[in-house]
Amino acid sequence: MIDRYKWYEVLALYVGIAIFLFFVLAPFIEGFLVSLKPLAQLFSRPYSFIPKNGSFDAYVSMWSSVPMLGMHIFNSFFISTVVTLIVVAIVVPAAYAFARFNFAGAGLMLAGFLAVNMFSGAVLLIPLFRLMRTLGLLNTYWAMIVPGAAFLIPSSIWLLRTYMLRIPRELDEAAWVDGASRLYTLRRVILPLAMPGIVVVAIMTFIGAYAQQFIFALTFNSRTEFMPLPIGLFAFFGKQEVVWNELMAASFVGILPVMIVIVFLQRYLVAGLTAGAVKQ
Repeated sequence: MIDRYKWYEVLALYVGIAIFLFFVLAPFIEGFLVSLKPLAQLFSRPYSFIPKNGSFDAYVSMWSSVPMLGMHIFNSFFISTVVTLIVVAIVVPAAYAFARFNFAGAGLMLAGFLAVNMFSGAVLLIPLFRLMRTLGLLNTYWAMIVPGAAFLIPSSIWLLRTYMLRIPRELDEAAWVDGASRLYTLRRVILPLAMPGIVVVAIMTFIGAYAQQFIFALTFNSRTEFMPLPIGLFAFFGKQEVVWNELMAASFVGILPVMIVIVFLQRYLVAGLTAGAVKQ
């Protein structure tokens, strides 16, 4: 018999979930409400969370306040997409190698990947700047793509390697018996089975690349046409005041690409994250 929760345990569980969701969602809800308020209403006393005469005017006026806002959003999406493609292309064969081959130094390399994740991007800005300058990548998209991909590859290898370890080795051996090469086995046997894990890596990489653009763009790029959204939002900070309603509106519009990706791929995300939770 499966033990059933008592009514007060169920109540406590739902109350805990509600409190957790409140603290997670409250900043987003307040940010959205701010985007609907007129600028003068934001500093009224007493402060009202519910907009009075709220409208979506800020979502229209922000485009004229920052004419290059569309370019900034495109740059963020473009940089994140290219970083994701590069990371997936490198991580898939690397994760397969770590999952299937027992070679000298494999454990040390995996430990090194974890050590890399302990360093913040800010710690390595000076050597990265010198490297970008030596390679002639400053003030280009690549100045944000290369370090972005480098910081996301180690954790992605760990994530996908764990998933590939779950795929039975007998499938590889059966393909070898039939005369398949390692590359053919990876492409025709392993990749279809590992697709949920690959999608998870792609989603997590896209989100990570979208979130880490600020520090690299601020350091390695000074040209407006290459600026991603996090830097473009600074245009709403004037010398005398901050246009908070338009800033919040632009922020919500800017995260739409990430939200769309998650909505359409959420079933793969759930499947990939729960894979390996039960020993088979």
